[in-house]
Amino acid sequence: MEVWPAIDIRGGRCVRLCQGDFSRETVYAEDPVEMAHHWQRLGARRLHIVDLDGARTGNPINFPIITKIIQATGLVCQVGGGLRQMETVAELLKTGVARVVIGTRAIKDPQWFRELCRKFPGHIVLGLDARDGLVATDGWLETTREPAIDVARRFEGEPLAAIVYTDIASDGMLKGVNVAAMAEMQRSVTVPVIASGGIATLEDIRALKAAGLAGCILGRALYEQRFSLPEALEVAGDHGATQESSASANSEQGG
Repeated sequence: MEVWPAIDIRGGRCVRLCQGDFSRETVYAEDPVEMAHHWQRLGARRLHIVDLDGARTGNPINFPIITKIIQATGLVCQVGGGLRQMETVAELLKTGVARVVIGTRAIKDPQWFRELCRKFPGHIVLGLDARDGLVATDGWLETTREPAIDVARRFEGEPLAAIVYTDIASDGMLKGVNVAAMAEMQRSVTVPVIASGGIATLEDIRALKAAGLAGCILGRALYEQRFSLPEALEVAGDHGATQESSASANSEQGG
């Protein structure tokens, strides 16, 4: 199972929100580029980057910082947040971004999303954020009446790279991942599903792997050192970890 450390950018800084609430923000680093280097040193081969300002405004705001992360690390990066124009997606992919996560506009303009998937096959990720199983949009500010699984099934015939499925109630709370919801989503579609939201322990990662999830996004648990990235990579079976990165974990995260 793939492990994707998260870098959420707001106001140029690396932050985490609780349940997507912009008033419940914790700043973890002033420099997202240095944070990307940190995860790389600990064995990360990929990053999940979110432009929170972009998600809220509907326009990418932190494009320069994201570009710097790509250029500085060379890691496989998937990027989301405010990406609602085909031209913007094309521009991001040209910078070396491997995957682009589309949420709101995929829900509101399905035909546009289909065209995007076909124009950039294997590079588009469907971002489904659910509150009580119902899809939320516009930076989680609006909740629809449509079940996330129904939306996933609608698009699974397109050349998607993956689906990122976030349980909003769990996100940033460190109270455990909604394994049942994640497993149900993965069973319902043939597209690889990446679980997001609430992962607090290595046991959560182990449970997601056992449930057949293709990947998981790790945020607050990593930043608050509930476990180290090399430990997470080992449990997930994501063999990007090396002895050197494990040694770095001991020195950088206190052993």
